[in-house]
Amino acid sequence: MDMRVNIAGVEWKNPVTVASGTFGSGEEFSDFVDLNKLGAVTTKGVANVPWSGNPTPRVAEVYGGMMNAIGLQNPGIELFCERDIPFLKKYDTKIIVNVCGHAPEEYLAVVERLADEPIDMMEINISCPNVNAGFLAFGQDAGHVEKLTAQIKKIAKQPVIMKLTPNVTDITEIAKAAEAGGADAISLINTLTGMKIDINRKTFALANKTGGVSGPIVHPIAVRMVYQAAQAVKIPIIGMGGIQSAEDAIEFLLAGASAVSVGTANFYHPNITEEVVDGIRAYMEKNGFDKVSDMVGIVK
Repeated sequence: MDMRVNIAGVEWKNPVTVASGTFGSGEEFSDFVDLNKLGAVTTKGVANVPWSGNPTPRVAEVYGGMMNAIGLQNPGIELFCERDIPFLKKYDTKIIVNVCGHAPEEYLAVVERLADEPIDMMEINISCPNVNAGFLAFGQDAGHVEKLTAQIKKIAKQPVIMKLTPNVTDITEIAKAAEAGGADAISLINTLTGMKIDINRKTFALANKTGGVSGPIVHPIAVRMVYQAAQAVKIPIIGMGGIQSAEDAIEFLLAGASAVSVGTANFYHPNITEEVVDGIRAYMEKNGFDKVSDMVGIVK
């Protein structure tokens, strides 16, 4: 039985990675998870310069999940290349660097800086607020998505995954725009925008007022969007959103994702990813699937 998957020409040993922002850059989880067992490690978002993130409080628990407004706090690309890439290179796993920015030139600076680094893929976080478009997220406008994807593809040396926001009317329009811009793959979903009021303090639970909702509460929405995107594009899809078990991950594969990404569950169950890998293997054995691609998108 073959657990390997090919995502845009990059072969992973199995279809499981972690969602950006839920796993640091791997080091803090390495005591709990054997990183060699993961198909890939997706790093926390990195920008061209260090970002301090949003004011606190910036995390809140909500029914069925959590809400965060971290604001993509990160050390900047120089420290990341010096410290985090060498750490991950010690392991037999693919390295996917998540890239964020407030303007196209910020994304492009990071993509250019990563060109000669020993990484395998890049995931572009287009849920970042675009300062040039009144802070509308890049990923909410199909025209912006296609244009930014094309700009990145012109200079990228590694395959490019565009990470899609679910905060849109029609996810297929955005998926098609990423494909038209030359994306090698897409990943979805990022967090859904939500709000929580602290009724005792009579104020917002998060200093930012709104935050990204993740966890099991978003899972059915994510499966629906992955299915829709899989019907609309031919490039590979990495599915994510509320995976708590192998069963949740398998839903994404059957819906059309070629690989999956585990996020919020890492916070309360640090070695969940290993369980997901083992669970997918057991499901394949039980159902007679010889390779992961045999089960991708079979639910029509």
